[in-house]
Amino acid sequence: MTSNFPQFLFVYLVLDLVSVCSSRSFITGNFNTSGFSSAVATWYGDPTGAGSGGACGLEDDVAKAPYNAMITAGNQVLFQHGSGCGACYQVMCNQNKECSGKPITVALTDECPGTCNDDPVHFDLSGTAFGAMSKSGQADRLRKLGRIDISYKRVTCDYKQNIMFKVDKGSNPNFFAVAIEAENGDGKLSLVEIKPTGSNKWFPMQQMFGATWSTNIYPDKQKPPFSIRITSQNKHQVQADNVIPVNWQSSATYNSNVNFSPQL
Repeated sequence: MTSNFPQFLFVYLVLDLVSVCSSRSFITGNFNTSGFSSAVATWYGDPTGAGSGGACGLEDDVAKAPYNAMITAGNQVLFQHGSGCGACYQVMCNQNKECSGKPITVALTDECPGTCNDDPVHFDLSGTAFGAMSKSGQADRLRKLGRIDISYKRVTCDYKQNIMFKVDKGSNPNFFAVAIEAENGDGKLSLVEIKPTGSNKWFPMQQMFGATWSTNIYPDKQKPPFSIRITSQNKHQVQADNVIPVNWQSSATYNSNVNFSPQL
């Protein structure tokens, strides 16, 4: 993934209805500036695009609800070798005339490697999220700046829906991997466990990469439906009973009926 800087930008004659007026359930109306720290922001992908969930395993889900393209990649300080996947942040710009000075909320779904690590804290936002920091009608002008100073702070995630489990495309009867999406609260996981049907034992899964966790399966003994229990960074725990059905499919997404409380 490559950040867009001014010398690489084209002139976009694009109306910014998508970036300014599209789904805003994930944008906060809290304009309290206390607790903010300084960072650098750039953007990548299409001007009104959704960015990527690649390094966290979310793939193109970032374009859909509940993320709605309001996502960011982060340098290693934020990405933390994948353990930072799912964390939510308020970001805002107020040092340029194009800036609204109002914070928006974004979820970390990707890594910004390389020169992003030259900055203490670096957010590489989707084109949509970067434009959402602008005044009305100024999204293109703000994106043309390419690199700006912003303020940020960590906040709770509140997706207003339950956790989703997306089966990794490499899963098969002997190997099961799943990306865990839309966790409320701190948004970061410390432990994922799986339980086959008819068993009283929970088996720990390994973090494969980002928000994707995996385990070997012994199909003669460990049969679906599978229940999944997840523990947050702050040691809160929820259990999704029988969330992975008998005839599960790779690349399919299964919705649970549980989520964490939207509190850190």
